[in-house]
Amino acid sequence: MGFLRSAVLATTATIIFSTPALAAQCGNNAGGFDAWKASFAAEAKAAGVKQPGLNALAQARYATGTIKADRNQKSFKYTLDKFMQVRGANTIINKGRSRKAANANFYAALERQYGVPAGVLLAIHGMETAFGGFMGNSAVVSAITTLAYDCRRSAFFVPHAVGALMLVDRGSINSNTKGAKHGELGHTQFLPGNALRYGVDASGDGRVDLYNQTDALASTANFLRKKGWKPGQGYQEGQPNFQVIKKWNAATVYQQAIAIMGAKIDG
Repeated sequence: MGFLRSAVLATTATIIFSTPALAAQCGNNAGGFDAWKASFAAEAKAAGVKQPGLNALAQARYATGTIKADRNQKSFKYTLDKFMQVRGANTIINKGRSRKAANANFYAALERQYGVPAGVLLAIHGMETAFGGFMGNSAVVSAITTLAYDCRRSAFFVPHAVGALMLVDRGSINSNTKGAKHGELGHTQFLPGNALRYGVDASGDGRVDLYNQTDALASTANFLRKKGWKPGQGYQEGQPNFQVIKKWNAATVYQQAIAIMGAKIDG
């Protein structure tokens, strides 16, 4: 994936379920993680998490790699040209065009339903996971609970930790499911709370599976539409839908890259 989703800083949605006020004691190293899990289990249960989710919480381990990555995010430091170069923009554009042509009916159906053009979805898919080529190798539950425990941004990640445990309850993920360093999951790297809120069962198999490309891309389109995407309106800087792209990721260069690559894929 290259860079971690900077959306973990500020751009993910407010989660629809309620979570209790923070009570479990946060920490800045592994020392207090087990005690925090025991306290957080009561909070999670009060928020509606069932036994499968609580079992996954009990099995979670402090994710040292996640903490290291969280302290070393780089997306905000690059110029647009540098960002496009490092992310392989030309490859994403070329592959995006090929994928659109090969699945024209699928992308047309998504645009009819949600109003989001194929280029935007393909640009996101390409940047997030190289079109599903690498969706992460970190245990989602461990990563997201580690961030909920970490004092740096506990309030932000606690709802996503509860969301991850609820996804376990629903059978969408389990304690071994792998994702990105910050607990993002699937083809387009949804944080768990957003997966819970915006996830769509587009494949019709009875569950939302963000590791299924059909569900993941429909869920991404649904996220953008629910965030205010205006069908038929432009999405370049200064146009109405660029404001919605900003809600996908906090880094300006990332937002610009989605718009530029999306237009070239659609063009």
